[in-house]
Amino acid sequence: MAKAKNVHTCQSCDAQYPKWAGQCLSCGAWNTLIEETIQATPTPRYQGYAISEPAITSMANVTLHEEARSSSTLKELDRVLGGGLVMGSAVLIGGDPGIGKSTLLLQAVCNLSLQMPVLYVTGEESLQQVTLRARRLGLPEKNLLLLADTQVERILKLAHQEKPRILVVDSIQTMHTDVSQSAPGSVGQVRESAAQLVTFAKQTDTTVFLVGHVTKEGTLAGPRVLEHMVDTVLYFEGEQDSRYRVIRAVKNRFGAVNELGIFAMTDKGLREVSNPSAIFLSRYEKPVSGSVIMATQEGSRPLLVEVQALVDQSHMGNPRRVCVGLESPRLAMLLAVLHRHAGITTYDQDVFVNAVGGVRITETGADLALLLAVLSSMRNRPLPSEVLVFGEVGLAGEIRPVQAGQERLREAAKHGFKKAIVPHGNAPKGNIGELEIYSAHTLNEAVEHFKNFSEMVTA
Repeated sequence: MAKAKNVHTCQSCDAQYPKWAGQCLSCGAWNTLIEETIQATPTPRYQGYAISEPAITSMANVTLHEEARSSSTLKELDRVLGGGLVMGSAVLIGGDPGIGKSTLLLQAVCNLSLQMPVLYVTGEESLQQVTLRARRLGLPEKNLLLLADTQVERILKLAHQEKPRILVVDSIQTMHTDVSQSAPGSVGQVRESAAQLVTFAKQTDTTVFLVGHVTKEGTLAGPRVLEHMVDTVLYFEGEQDSRYRVIRAVKNRFGAVNELGIFAMTDKGLREVSNPSAIFLSRYEKPVSGSVIMATQEGSRPLLVEVQALVDQSHMGNPRRVCVGLESPRLAMLLAVLHRHAGITTYDQDVFVNAVGGVRITETGADLALLLAVLSSMRNRPLPSEVLVFGEVGLAGEIRPVQAGQERLREAAKHGFKKAIVPHGNAPKGNIGELEIYSAHTLNEAVEHFKNFSEMVTA
């Protein structure tokens, strides 16, 4: 009989080596090799659910069915999922510790348990802890099924008997399977456990939620293949000292990517924010320098966000460039464009940029607002509070149009804005509320609009 053997597996890329080494030769990571035992004849996976025989068929003979969606009882979560829960899908939710992953899912499944059978599997907490949280939040607890276990085979066996429509596993890093002999949380265990749970979801038409831990870099712990296995990947974002939480879809086979859901953390759990633009806007008694309101598009939702900039004399050889909520490399590039095409230098200035409210902006539509905020802080000349700005700035100094320009302008008009500096390609043909549109082909034209508006404030 063949014997089990010990190998050293990289926890980043799953590469295997016969002996330990400080660096993985496959991905280059340091100190990620962990010793694991591999059985010569691994235990077969649990196959208690019905599996149909595969067959080759023509695409013309494939019968298409409309995606049957069910509401999660939380509108913001439905928005991020693409309109609701898709039966038979696997959803992975990741985020920092204490951000609210378990609270969000517990709120959703407690309400869903009134409509359909739901099984909540906890691998980190006891049944008493889960029940106490549900009672503290005032959630209906009568119909929710609980299970405290970490072995995948036992979980799937019990799930096959109960036949839930929704299965929550909290968390995937605590699960282990007999197929792999490595420790729970290792690359092999996470991969094999997730594979069995995803297979169960597809074969039994059960929606499976997997809660995932994140590393100190902010990425999901475990193998990268974990994100490829599931249908939807959601990330919880938000500052620890802020009451607002943002859930973002980074992968979704059934909806838009980069869709946002906004929640507020209260003593009764996570509460949906019906008007998210209001939480990202600061209403000052009078206009202040370095503050510009921009309109960003996250998925199918336009959001109004305040971009703040602080420019100050640098006393170091290398001036600092600090970004919070925006991309630091793009800031350095935009400052170079500002110097080359507008003649405004910042080589001896520290530049600090912040997106208010803890939101993270990754799109290029924030370029023009960022530069005008920097210019406002440098010149100490504020813009009127009713002015909106958005647009992409190219290396040649041109202002490029962005997607969903009309939706952004409608959102601004709804919140009472009177003027907007936008790319010429986004200028509407008709009127949008009471908005006065000032279009710009180049950065110099946008700077001229800024000067005219700032003079209105100082006049």
